[in-house]
Amino acid sequence: MKKNLKLGIFGFGCVGQGLYHVLNETHGLKAEIKRICVKDRSKTRPLPQELFTYDRDEILLDPEIDVVVELIDDADAAFQILKSALQNGKHVVSANKKMIAENLDAIHTLQQQYDRSVLYEGSVCGAIPILRNLEEYYDNDLLTGIEGIFNGSTNYILTKVFEEKKSYSEALKQAQELGFAESNPALDVQAFDPKFKLVIAIAHAFGVVVKPEDIINIGIDRIEDVDLAFARKNGYTVKLIARAIKSEGKIFALVAPQFIENENPLSAIRLEYNAVQVQGAFSDKQLFVGKGAGSYPTGSAVLSDISALTYGYRYEYKKIYQLPVNTFSDDWTVEVFVRFPHGVSVSIADFENFKSGYAANGQNYMVGTVHYSKLKEWAQNEKIGIILSPNASFNAARVSKKATEFSYALA
Repeated sequence: MKKNLKLGIFGFGCVGQGLYHVLNETHGLKAEIKRICVKDRSKTRPLPQELFTYDRDEILLDPEIDVVVELIDDADAAFQILKSALQNGKHVVSANKKMIAENLDAIHTLQQQYDRSVLYEGSVCGAIPILRNLEEYYDNDLLTGIEGIFNGSTNYILTKVFEEKKSYSEALKQAQELGFAESNPALDVQAFDPKFKLVIAIAHAFGVVVKPEDIINIGIDRIEDVDLAFARKNGYTVKLIARAIKSEGKIFALVAPQFIENENPLSAIRLEYNAVQVQGAFSDKQLFVGKGAGSYPTGSAVLSDISALTYGYRYEYKKIYQLPVNTFSDDWTVEVFVRFPHGVSVSIADFENFKSGYAANGQNYMVGTVHYSKLKEWAQNEKIGIILSPNASFNAARVSKKATEFSYALA
């Protein structure tokens, strides 16, 4: 591709403005914003009005524009923009994790069909360059796991609630005011956002395209004061963890809150920072840390993708073509802490291995290993609080349940 790029941008919100500023501060990249497409005609913006348009075709059909940068909230509209841009011979850079996660197969096919690149480093963990590392550095490493804190908004909220004893609503409001939380906070606090990011990371780490609905997401909105008190008493922190592991050619994945021991490096990740830990057969564990929310971190990742296009970079999806082929599986178990009020149907028989339980102040508490199917069922019930145990790991399910001793005390 030519060295001097002309850009057409869709959306001028938090990330769009961040990209504009980091682009102006970067002198080595020869790229010019020719037009920005927005929806709201009444909104006051800090740039000359002639730079803006309300007609998407002024970007999509402009032969001078080389790269379409898609930075809007609407996933369906974003995919149509992406598709039209490729059909019109333009490369695409996007930070829309929902759109990408829901259309990965189609995006892969469209790139091949139109011989154009779609880059989306900014869609996964802000400023951390994890996708390109998975594509290039780990292209031949036998990866066995990828996990971490994939959402800066919820990590910010948990930091404020856990360390500063702020209320959940107060911490959420502050995260939104700072531009960390999504316009729809449910995407963050109910763990949809990190799930979309995990779907994308799995494709580049293991070569498996997973449907977002096949991965369980349990958010931080169910965490209560009693959970935080339990964590403090036992020397834990609480983090929202996205995790995928490979075992015998099968990929297991989950997004859920977890009690984290203080010795775990993820316990030290605070505020809007993200962390991605990659486990490889040869490289062992490596931890990437960086800001995962805010206009500048994501804007800098988008800018990096634009820069990569100047030398013809594109994702090769190498793991998809490597043998043996991995497959996604929902046949696994994991150890969890479950909290539920009297009257909610959760029993010892629901556990593959039941460890302990007690009842107090109108709530029941149980600890044990559960199967994916039962966890998915519980995840649909907002009255059930679920937090993974400190050393929780996926285990391939076995045909028969193991009998274990247990104590169930009433208090």
